[in-house]
Amino acid sequence: MSPFARVQSWLDERFGWAELIAPLKHKTVPHHKLSYWYFLGGITLFLFVIQITTGILLLLYYRPSANEAFESVQYISTQVRFGWLVRSIHSWSANLMIFTAFAHMFSVLFLRAYRNPRELTWLSGALLLFLALGFGFSGYLLPWNTLAFFATKVGTEVAGQVPVIGPWIMMFLRGGPDVTGATLTRFFGFHVAVLPGITTVLLGLHLALVQRFGISVPPRVEKQWECSPHERQEMKFFPNFLLREVMAWYTALAALAVLAALFPWGLGTKADPFAPAPAGIKPEWYFLFAFQTLKLIPAKVLFMDGEVLGVLAFGAAGALWLILPFAEPKRRAGGYRAVIAFGIVAVTYIASMTVYGYLAK
Repeated sequence: MSPFARVQSWLDERFGWAELIAPLKHKTVPHHKLSYWYFLGGITLFLFVIQITTGILLLLYYRPSANEAFESVQYISTQVRFGWLVRSIHSWSANLMIFTAFAHMFSVLFLRAYRNPRELTWLSGALLLFLALGFGFSGYLLPWNTLAFFATKVGTEVAGQVPVIGPWIMMFLRGGPDVTGATLTRFFGFHVAVLPGITTVLLGLHLALVQRFGISVPPRVEKQWECSPHERQEMKFFPNFLLREVMAWYTALAALAVLAALFPWGLGTKADPFAPAPAGIKPEWYFLFAFQTLKLIPAKVLFMDGEVLGVLAFGAAGALWLILPFAEPKRRAGGYRAVIAFGIVAVTYIASMTVYGYLAK
């Protein structure tokens, strides 16, 4: 008996390994010209695992206090062997993870993979996207540099514009009326404990729903297969699709390695709460479209404060995104086209405002 067979026999005897992996052996994945979009979810999960791994390594040296945070990150970047690379991988993988999460969500939208019975799969995926943005927002402050400090100050002020509960949200996020060391400690807790815990549970639910209902087929391909059953193609998840997914992971890892090695993540200067905000300060790219939108809205729109109106508009758009599978007008002929148009407008708006915000002074 080969060593691999012995290990498999040992696992089967103690855990019922054969029964555990049986669903993977029978699981199939639709194969058509748009199948490459299916890799985005796995790439996002792969980058999340890299986030966890590099984050644990950084925790060995990081100190979450206003007096020591910046110096500890500086020590990681300059004194710890390969510390600069681990930190750079952590930062770049966070950005790539958010990018692939956005791409995955919009691909699900355009392929209409949110349809019955996958409404809860969409809902859990949308919540995971919001949690990814929460990771980005909370982790941005942890180096305690100037840009992160003032970006967090602006971001929490925007949250404070929410009607009625806004001041409470701002106080909750900051741990007081101002951005201080208490804010840093609170964001550290969110970043390494609260958000990972919620994400793990929600990710488990999302993967279970994907396993339960399988991978959706675009409507056009579905109709084509109904008219010509002989054209229907499927591949086994294990090992065919899994091997392709692993190759996609290697591609993501190669891109991540190039970015981390050639463009190390900078540290900047230590935050000084008493210093004036630097000119032209901007948030990370995934919040830039919202930031630029709020800047362009007039101070007063009719009887309402412009910033409050912008916050309400983004809140309504987020709520609509969550309930999209339930809001699609199914009874009216061609009703789904309104959803596709909504997706195209959203992608165009986010991309154009991000570029405009990046170029604006």
